[in-house]
Amino acid sequence: MKTLDDAAQVLFGKPAEELDETERQVLMNSRAGRILAEDTNAAYESKQSLGERVADTIARVGGSWTFIIGFLVFLLVWTVLNTIILTREAFDPYPFIFLNLVLSMLAALQAPIIMMSQNRQAMRDRFAASKDYEVNLKAEIELMALHHKIDTHFLNEIAALKMEVLRLHDALRQRD
Repeated sequence: MKTLDDAAQVLFGKPAEELDETERQVLMNSRAGRILAEDTNAAYESKQSLGERVADTIARVGGSWTFIIGFLVFLLVWTVLNTIILTREAFDPYPFIFLNLVLSMLAALQAPIIMMSQNRQAMRDRFAASKDYEVNLKAEIELMALHHKIDTHFLNEIAALKMEVLRLHDALRQRD
């Protein structure tokens, strides 16, 4: 665990036991060379229940132009049928009380379903942001490690060049 503690101190400026769960997981995955990037949509959808998927589908359909246009056609047909075609035996004569009841029930059911879907969308956004944070943190760790490798390489080369200069300097002194 000493190397993990050293890496945590160098990369995060704190000991390994003070890392939060995300930082610890990212550091462990980085050290193991594992990829963190994943399809967040697929990962999130695999965790959804059947009811959640149905509610999302209802919200998606209820918020589409197809639904709006279809519903306008339904209202127009209802109104024309009950005012012009069935003038004497209309099943819902003007002021369309039954239509009002149907619309109220539809709104009473559709509004909470849409709100549930919006809440899940917010949860999905938080899930995606969390995954983005993990990937960004790992990329930052990898960049820092790469900089450290390059710095170490250059320091070794500089040390080797200094030794070569000293050797050449000694060789010139012995020559004189």
